[in-house]
Amino acid sequence: MKTILYIIQKEFKQIFRNKGMLPIIFVLPLLQLVILSNAATFEVKNIKFSYIDNDHSSTSRALIEKFNASTYFDVLTDFPSEAISSAAMLKGEIDVVLEIPRHFERDLQKEKHNTLGVTINAIDGAAAGVQNVYITQIIQSYNKNIRTNLAQISDLQIQPIHIDTIPLFWYNETLNYKTFMVPGILVLLVTMITLFLSGMNIVREKEIGTLEQINVTPIKKSQFIIGKLFPFWVIGMGLLTVGLVLARLIFNIPILGSLVLLYFYTSIYILVVLGIGLFISNFTDTQQQAMFIAWFFMVIFILMSGLFTPIESMPKWAQIITEFNPIKYFVQVMRMVMLKGSGFMDILPQIIKTLVYGLVMNGLAVWSYKKTS
Repeated sequence: MKTILYIIQKEFKQIFRNKGMLPIIFVLPLLQLVILSNAATFEVKNIKFSYIDNDHSSTSRALIEKFNASTYFDVLTDFPSEAISSAAMLKGEIDVVLEIPRHFERDLQKEKHNTLGVTINAIDGAAAGVQNVYITQIIQSYNKNIRTNLAQISDLQIQPIHIDTIPLFWYNETLNYKTFMVPGILVLLVTMITLFLSGMNIVREKEIGTLEQINVTPIKKSQFIIGKLFPFWVIGMGLLTVGLVLARLIFNIPILGSLVLLYFYTSIYILVVLGIGLFISNFTDTQQQAMFIAWFFMVIFILMSGLFTPIESMPKWAQIITEFNPIKYFVQVMRMVMLKGSGFMDILPQIIKTLVYGLVMNGLAVWSYKKTS
């Protein structure tokens, strides 16, 4: 026990003496949490909107004003023809073109219906889908108003069947994307920092030659590994604490579940990350190699974790692969506990899978670590 405490004390001293490591541990994660949480948004704003008004009536102008009043659209200009608007979209100058047909108002009054043409730049398919929803909602809202304005007296005597829907949003009543993204980004930062630091720590000992000196001492393999990794476990828990405080104070993220349960799961999860870092360091000779290999797996883990895209929308084979992704489980637990108030039994499947993952990875890491005497 004294040997382990000595190694832990030595590691903490080494961490705080390294001026280059301190900003990586304490400053960059905080900046990344604040910046990424504001930048990683599912909302689509400042949509460059234009129109072709072939009718030039009060009804068509009222429809255009509906888009102008929206906070999502920037109404830039009108085009005299479809050819000119298509050329502007080809150059990337506009995102959406609304074409109002000739005799739009007259046909609405006589035929009670009409057709609008909407052209959307769909290079970014996800953004185009969101833009289509915005446009549809504005037109539907306008349709309700125009139906009343253009109705004849005889039509008003016939009361149409009207159904109102009242949505109830659970867990995120304001539909704020930050409420969904901040817990996931916090997972990302805790994972990246602990993985990179643990992976590069032992490799650094190889580079400066102190690892060979340690290997010839009577220190046991288990004592050495625990002493080397425990400080980064503490740092990971500290990053979680700071991240939760910032999430509450800056972004007003609700924490409905138990913090004890959240810390309990995190303590297991960090052991998984540390095991992966140690396993990588056993097969690398320089810090650059360890960083590149760690980043290679991090990119895969992040993109297939459900942090940015739902796992349910992935192909079946990809969903099977995500079962071996530890970040997936941490993202699920963070959102379940913080936003839904889930209890121990709710996250028990994630706890079991993470615990098994941790035992396997740390077992492989300890087995692959070579200590010569």
